[in-house]
Amino acid sequence: MIKYDENRKIWVLEARNISYALGVSETGLINNIYFDEKLPYISDYPEARNSRDWASFTSGEGRSKEEYMAWSKIKYTEPCIKATFHDNVRDVVLKYDSFDIKDNTLTVILKDVYYPLEVRLHYTVIEDCDLIERYAEIINKGTQGIRLENVLSGSIYVPRETSYRLSYLTGKWAGETQLNQVMVPETKIVLESRRGTTSHHANPWFALDKNAEATEDNGDVYFGALAWSGNWKIVIERDNFNLIKVSAGVNDFDFAWHLKPGEKFVTPKFIVGFSNKGFGQASRNLHSYQLKYVLPENHRNSLRKVLYNSWEATGFDISEEGQIKLAEIAASLGVELFVMDDGWFGARNNDKAGLGDWYVNKEKFPNGLKPLIDKVNALGMDFGLWVEPEMVNPDSDLYRKHPDWVYHFPTRERTEARNQLILNLAREDVREYIYDFMDRLLSEYNIKFIKWDMNRNFSEPGYPSAPEEEQREIWVRHVQGVYEIVDRLRKKHPDVVFQSCSGGGGRVDLGILRYFDQVWTSDNTDAFDRLKIQEGFSYAYCAKIMEAWVTDGLNWLNGRKLSLRYRFHSSMMGNLGIGVDLMKLSDEEKQEAKELISLYKEIRPIIQHGQQYRLLSPRNSKVAAFMYVSEDKAEAILFTFLHSNSFGDELPAIRLKGLDENALYAVEGYDREISGKALMNIGINVDMRGDFDSRLIRIKKTGN
Repeated sequence: MIKYDENRKIWVLEARNISYALGVSETGLINNIYFDEKLPYISDYPEARNSRDWASFTSGEGRSKEEYMAWSKIKYTEPCIKATFHDNVRDVVLKYDSFDIKDNTLTVILKDVYYPLEVRLHYTVIEDCDLIERYAEIINKGTQGIRLENVLSGSIYVPRETSYRLSYLTGKWAGETQLNQVMVPETKIVLESRRGTTSHHANPWFALDKNAEATEDNGDVYFGALAWSGNWKIVIERDNFNLIKVSAGVNDFDFAWHLKPGEKFVTPKFIVGFSNKGFGQASRNLHSYQLKYVLPENHRNSLRKVLYNSWEATGFDISEEGQIKLAEIAASLGVELFVMDDGWFGARNNDKAGLGDWYVNKEKFPNGLKPLIDKVNALGMDFGLWVEPEMVNPDSDLYRKHPDWVYHFPTRERTEARNQLILNLAREDVREYIYDFMDRLLSEYNIKFIKWDMNRNFSEPGYPSAPEEEQREIWVRHVQGVYEIVDRLRKKHPDVVFQSCSGGGGRVDLGILRYFDQVWTSDNTDAFDRLKIQEGFSYAYCAKIMEAWVTDGLNWLNGRKLSLRYRFHSSMMGNLGIGVDLMKLSDEEKQEAKELISLYKEIRPIIQHGQQYRLLSPRNSKVAAFMYVSEDKAEAILFTFLHSNSFGDELPAIRLKGLDENALYAVEGYDREISGKALMNIGINVDMRGDFDSRLIRIKKTGN
């Protein structure tokens, strides 16, 4: 899968359908030479050559497709590395040194021509997903420190075309992962977070399609995602010669890293791919990658359980008796995992106090959590718990004892958000405190699920006791701290499932997914809003990790009232959760919920492990439709949603996707078998009426 032409010094990385090729230029740079559909022979690929100079203002090297451009010489596009050496020289001049191929990974070694700085570029082919994983290691081979001021994961280039359209995901709290599209102008576009986390406001994923011609099923799409859960940036540049360069990595805003002698800095992974079958195949390639290679291995192949979370029923007003009542109803409906949310610890009666004091509140639970957990287990459910380990309330025993444990500048007010401050995970003693209390909880109690929350972004990011040269490392060290703690906990408590939550979808990325099994997609549980949130989410992330709740009929955010069936159908397109106040459900609603939960358990292998298809978008159609197909194409699930209808209009037929065109299928509601080809070419008519109607239709192969 990795070929090398020694005479021309080019490497070709081949996946199932794509090739990514690079080579050594005449001046010793590593340039990209090809990124597109796979070609038959290594001789088909061009050599790596720099572009010619364009007047004195634009050098040939500056116009070249350099894989890892250092800030030096006459180069003005986004650099992957910028550094200052001990003698205050502030540029890096890298030249090719050597390479190695091992375990399906190409490593290309670059060295500075004068200073003892080495850069190792790693490329791994994910053949069955048509993806390339890449990252860089920056190594100080000398005896004096080096200050890294910008260090990205790498750059990619797409073939020169008349124009490209950029697709990207932005949003806000309660409105995450909204798909946006814009033609790439002749300038620089920066997608980023400077908030300390991935953020609700942008997500580290992008796609480019030629001349805005790609659809869900057709057209060339180049795409990528960054595996990083802190400050990040993706820079898209179109130069005056119509060359488009995409660079990604740790955000250099307020960043610096003191690279000590003998140490190395490892960048986040930058995952890139190409699809000539539109956005749908690009998404499915990423989904497959997550399911096979990214999610924590110990729970990777297990189905996610139907959970109930008590937050929207009780808020902070929790007690052992009240939780047991909810648990009894939840179990009767078929729930498999009961999760108690905020309010169980410390002096936690509201969001103003108690964060950081991770001991059981004796007034609410006089005998600890064991009686509640035992009851939940006796009802046939696992028990889960909410925590917010990275945070502290100023009104807490922890803060009164350790006010220096939070990020702060000595001369500035400590800005609170949600009445809380952020613990400094760059500190080893803070990381140990978090690990210790989490380990005690998981060791003392039979807890099988942790909802790990983070309800604010960074401010005053100071670390006064750290050496001056390490002050700006906190952005990276905090993220590494989260990874480290959860990794240690997973190794000691392998049966525990971890969920990443940050006020909803504020920390969702391919980095956090190596440590957390699923994510809380959004605090917005309005089933109609969630169609758009979940659609955008699906461009980058698979359904198995997407937790979605059924909550009260009258939504707390929008005041919209939706049927129980509609709310369930919206949430069943991912990892089904229940958040409705069970005490308010009528007997009829409980029975309906029980039947829908039972149905979900039957179809969840297809939802969580199958292929996902976007049929009709809620962004531009009054009918939205999504489909999930099993790997063997033997079974499929169709979800349809009607926003509203007017004038008695006839709804469009819905053309299915992903089926075996030569096979016969039984479609729920139809009295005859229909071929896969007919279902995909002609489609089916779904009877929906009024406002906010929905259907779930099962489709099963009957023969060939």
